[in-house]
Amino acid sequence: MNSVRPNRTIGIWLVSVVAILFGLLTIKSGGMVLFVDGPDRVAAGNYVPFVLWFNFLAGFFYVLAGVGLWFKQRWAVWLAGAILIATLVVFALFGLHIYSGGLYEFRTVMAMSLRSLVWSLIASYAYLRIL
Repeated sequence: MNSVRPNRTIGIWLVSVVAILFGLLTIKSGGMVLFVDGPDRVAAGNYVPFVLWFNFLAGFFYVLAGVGLWFKQRWAVWLAGAILIATLVVFALFGLHIYSGGLYEFRTVMAMSLRSLVWSLIASYAYLRIL
């Protein structure tokens, strides 16, 4: 019996696992602030609701993209690119929120910077290796 396996390189393995773990952690951390009235919400400080909701919902797409990348699906490359673009748009809107005097936490700036960097690397690598 001859089974067909995708030719999965260590790079594809790595970006897939990073995307999935990043997604699961994003869902957990966002959900704890959004849905549990406890220490995580207090520790979040001056969080910006639209950024928090975007990140929480995006976490599900991170997992989906990671699974698709694991199986080297072309649609997952486009999803990774869409995640990057959406993240950059929300980051820009967050910047406008800050510029207009809105309250925020500096760690949100760092987190959005990290998200932008991670998804630019994932989307770029996936584009070069899968498409």
